[in-house]
Amino acid sequence: VQLQASGGGSVQNGGSLTLSCTASGIDADNYAMAWYRQAPEKERELVAVSNARGTTKVSDFAKGRFAISRDNSKSTVALQMDSLKPEDTAVYLCNVGGYWHRSGFTSGSYWGRGTLVTVSS
Repeated sequence: VQLQASGGGSVQNGGSLTLSCTASGIDADNYAMAWYRQAPEKERELVAVSNARGTTKVSDFAKGRFAISRDNSKSTVALQMDSLKPEDTAVYLCNVGGYWHRSGFTSGSYWGRGTLVTVSS
């Protein structure tokens, strides 16, 4: 299984970026696909999830600014990020195979390498 992420880069405060992740070696249609991020010296945190049925959830810090979408025909998941802030600077990672439970969302076993997003003030 491989997850190839792309679309990271450097933008100014208030800018936009779209990240994309393509899964291969797995029938991603049957799995939740998610984006996480990890900033320097911080723990990895969930950004957004699209479950296999297409229901989406975005973490509170990203609501109104980020949107997740998927194209099962291409086994891709995208993260549209608008109104970016310097605190959004992080490596963004794609994940497949996670699941929701009573306490929240647990990531799946498959991770992409990540793509760096840098937002300057």
